[in-house]
Amino acid sequence: MSPSKNHRATRDLYAGIDIGGTTTQVVLCTEGLDVLEHAEGPTPATEGGDAMIRVALTELRALLGRRPAARLAGVGVGAAGIVDPRRGRILVASDSFTDWAGYPVTKTLEAALGVPAFLDNDVNAFLRGEATGGAVAGEPYALGITLGTGVGGALWLDGGLFEGPHGAAGEIGHVPGFGDIRCTCGGHGHLETLASGRSIAARYRERTGHGRTAKEVGAAADGGDPDALAVFDAAGAALARAILIVAGVADVTTVVVGGGVSGSWHLLEPRVRVRLAAEPPVSGAPITLVRAGLEGSAVAIGAASRVRAELRSAGTAPAPLVPGAAKGLPVSVSATVPLPE
Repeated sequence: MSPSKNHRATRDLYAGIDIGGTTTQVVLCTEGLDVLEHAEGPTPATEGGDAMIRVALTELRALLGRRPAARLAGVGVGAAGIVDPRRGRILVASDSFTDWAGYPVTKTLEAALGVPAFLDNDVNAFLRGEATGGAVAGEPYALGITLGTGVGGALWLDGGLFEGPHGAAGEIGHVPGFGDIRCTCGGHGHLETLASGRSIAARYRERTGHGRTAKEVGAAADGGDPDALAVFDAAGAALARAILIVAGVADVTTVVVGGGVSGSWHLLEPRVRVRLAAEPPVSGAPITLVRAGLEGSAVAIGAASRVRAELRSAGTAPAPLVPGAAKGLPVSVSATVPLPE
């Protein structure tokens, strides 16, 4: 879903915002989730929630300025950490963020924009994006995994996101049984201790004494460094085991993987597949393993998808455009988006 070159008037647009630890991305999507406009800027994670939302609103305001004949229908946000999607608040945030836990994301956006706002954690938004317009579009059942600073997971069941009664369904990154290394969350032996970018760097440093990023460890593995290869062997084996656990418990055998570490997919994929072939799911169904198709925009597009789904459910989403019906005719004009001082 690359940005469209079609600049004709659009009846309603859906905004998606991805607030990450380093970068904030904003997209404007059509009813069909085609990306019309895209922007990004640095996330002021250490400056507090107001500063982070101000960056998102600044980017969104600029994008809306390019589409003066369009109307903003709603805005969705995908944010790192544990969130309360029903109340639209951040519950728990990592130490990378200042004054983010407890922040009323949707309330602040609705006050600024005058449209409905919705909040997901970033992994759920990632899977929404991939399941509605990415690598697993049309699949009724899928497991989404993000390999970044940490490891996140989400489940798509019967054509929709399954959050579970406590909002933690699919979170395989913090399931124990993968050794005894202490995890950043305080637990031990979690998948994240072997397969996240931070852990790949840490495991390499333990073996060699050299400090390198996960990307640099990947480059070393490409060059035949045995320690780097061993680190990716362990990461691939752990990832395969996690996939098999989900396949056994939930009978989900379609898996989409994204996140920064997926940049070393050529190293991870064959290792995962070897393990999956050696011990297939109890159902006997083959595992379909794919890399994310929306690249870095999956979270933002997934957040926009959440808006569309919520408004459709409430009966307030616009009907799909009839081809040619609005040709040459202006549509509702959006007001300038107010930006909190």
